[in-house]
Amino acid sequence: MTAAFLLSCWHVALSEALLLLAALIALNGLDDLAIDLAWFIMPRPARRLQPLPPPPEPRPSFAILVPAWDEAAVIGAMLRRLTSRLRWANYRVFVGLYPNDPAGIVAVASLADPRITTVIGPRPGPTTKADCLNQLWRALEADERTHGRRYAAVVLHDAEDLVHPDALAAFAAHLPGHALVQLPVLPLADARSPFISGHYIDEFAEGHGKELPVRQWLGAAVPSAGVGVAIDRAMLGRIADARGGAPFDADSLTEDYELGQHIHRLGGRALMLWAWAADGPVATAEHFPASWDAAVRQKARWLTGIALAGWDRLGWQGGLAQRWMLLRDRKAPLMALLTLAAYGLALLLGVDWLLRQWSPVAARLPPVTGGVTLVLLWINWALLCWRLLLRAWFTGRLRGPVEGLLAAPRALVGNLINAAAALRALSRYGAALWAGRAPAWEKTIHRFPDAA
Repeated sequence: MTAAFLLSCWHVALSEALLLLAALIALNGLDDLAIDLAWFIMPRPARRLQPLPPPPEPRPSFAILVPAWDEAAVIGAMLRRLTSRLRWANYRVFVGLYPNDPAGIVAVASLADPRITTVIGPRPGPTTKADCLNQLWRALEADERTHGRRYAAVVLHDAEDLVHPDALAAFAAHLPGHALVQLPVLPLADARSPFISGHYIDEFAEGHGKELPVRQWLGAAVPSAGVGVAIDRAMLGRIADARGGAPFDADSLTEDYELGQHIHRLGGRALMLWAWAADGPVATAEHFPASWDAAVRQKARWLTGIALAGWDRLGWQGGLAQRWMLLRDRKAPLMALLTLAAYGLALLLGVDWLLRQWSPVAARLPPVTGGVTLVLLWINWALLCWRLLLRAWFTGRLRGPVEGLLAAPRALVGNLINAAAALRALSRYGAALWAGRAPAWEKTIHRFPDAA
């Protein structure tokens, strides 16, 4: 083979790959742009923080469920802060523990708080979070029978959450007429990991500030975040009755996401609530993974449960808006890999430039970025600038200008983490299907802020 022939093959392959990738990324960018436009045309009150209204009278009671496998390092501090800060009297906390977690049992028992019920499951841990929640649900029902009461709603939290003092007041004010009320999640800034941990700040600011309100406005399902969420007791009872007494699917890796989907199918209304209290938005704060490996493992679990297993488990039911949102959820692994491929192609374009400087034969070949490809590249460049600007704006308005300025460089880190997570999710899910077993649960290691 001559050098001219090899260079011609290189040119054709690079040109076609670039055209295909540019077209796919443009389609994804236009899909994201449609969400942006929907957010801008939403009614103005739906896009703004609302003042916290007074709670109804009589004040409803809440059952707070906290699953806690191997959480001795955080569960005591979390519960101590929760019970001392909540500006609400009518609630009970159910903490799910395991017989082979003596440190966790001791940490909860040391609080000696009558508002806390310890629930030790019959099986050693770890099981799935959904399995632990089902144990807590059964304890809740037993508590209702014993004391002759009925909780108005069930609130879900994790063992590392900083619960806002007015969270239950916000739920009480908005649960009438809604089956699910989700508060925003605010990832805490970590000075030791400004980019890996910090990229969660940008994703949640945009996701909970734009994506979920748009889904609500369009009439699609609003997925639960699994923390800072209240579910109407009657609705959760309906789901439990249909599942033999267990409202959470123990085989699911993302029971929180599926919960929102099931409530939507049953006709329940969901609300992404942005309420403003004296100290800022009523939200749930927590630390997110600060290391590369931990972030990839967590996001691989999300992608497996939502995009891969969720496709099999939930199908494509619902109207046009609902199917559009399911498509957006399930395209995530593909788009993460396409973004990684785009970075690779950018490097290959650099190689192509060097070849054209070195070889007269290569220099005579037409540019790989001509014609339609060039148009698509300019479209993608404009969409990228818009995307980074909008993300910085959502982050900045919620977390301040410094975090807003960091949003653009953190987008690169987030894209690389998402690509690695997509590869891990596809590999593990494929291996699980080949072996005929359910995908394995990978627990996130939690930590509580040093100065809560």
